Amino acid sequence: MNLAFKEMKKNKVRFLILGSIVFLVSFLTFIISGLANGLSQDNAGLIRDLPEGQFYMTEAAEETNNLSKIDNSIQNEIVNKQKDAVAFSVQMGFLNGKDDKQQSVAFVTSSYSKLFENVKHDEIILDSSLMDKGIKVGDTLTNDHFSGKFIVKGFADHKKYSHVPVAYINKEDYKEIYRVEEMQVVFIPGGDSSQAFTGLQSFSKHDFLNTISSYKAEQMSLNMIIWFLVAISGMLFAIFFYMMNIQKIGLYGILKAIGVKTGKLFKMMWTQMIFITVISLAMSIALSQVFNIIAPEGMPFQLTGETTAQLSIVFLVIGFIGASLSGIQIKKIEPLQAIQQGEV
Repeated sequence: MNLAFKEMKKNKVRFLILGSIVFLVSFLTFIISGLANGLSQDNAGLIRDLPEGQFYMTEAAEETNNLSKIDNSIQNEIVNKQKDAVAFSVQMGFLNGKDDKQQSVAFVTSSYSKLFENVKHDEIILDSSLMDKGIKVGDTLTNDHFSGKFIVKGFADHKKYSHVPVAYINKEDYKEIYRVEEMQVVFIPGGDSSQAFTGLQSFSKHDFLNTISSYKAEQMSLNMIIWFLVAISGMLFAIFFYMMNIQKIGLYGILKAIGVKTGKLFKMMWTQMIFITVISLAMSIALSQVFNIIAPEGMPFQLTGETTAQLSIVFLVIGFIGASLSGIQIKKIEPLQAIQQGEV
């Protein structure tokens, strides 16, 4: 270990450059990951906040919830027999506020459940983002297809669907607006794919999220960028240590000649890799958490501790692999030949 730090002290500029690049790459990865999580929550917070379980839509709907209409008898059978099961529907619409100003919303209604807001006739609960639009508790809102008026009873945090604020309404009010009797989706918390029902297609939470328009494409693009940056960090370590090893062939030859084992040389390289990565990650994590705090309120940014820890572990593993691959040549070094070819 002393040998590893002595070399870093001697070549501090080279290691500082590597550390700076790893810092920038990891910081960019954390920022994009935070944006990916934020956009995911902004796109489908209504579904993401539900527990793991199984979602069911009609097979004829072809994975489109707007086209799904579950027969009332099947719905009642599932909701009454399965613990905490709930039937719900989501449909895009709009509300008229003051001065007839329209606001796009995703109307949501459900059977009675603690997983959804339960509202009475002529009442509405909105996503909290609409408070920024000047809407407050007690306001009266209307819809062109609804004969009554909605009274705002409260707000729910981070409830969006397809990037649109959610509006919880009573089931009877929903039926009047959309002229439907059936619900679109049945959700069974904690359920698994082994639970099958005639005419219904089963989805895990992950699969159901991917049925939401734009969600899959959006997340796939951002995740591809994240893993591309992680791969770049591994290549940086491999290329850096490969070049360093080429320059130190003679030194390695001498060390092997005096009895230093190959394993110790690998440990020296791994120590340097871990030291650089840990410091770079610590700086990028600190800066990304600061960004998480100061990010503009309208920016969909969400970087959790769990995501940060997972990415940090991935960076360490990738760095270890990259450094190890570059060190394969160390094992092949013959002391006498290396001394003759290398330059100490």
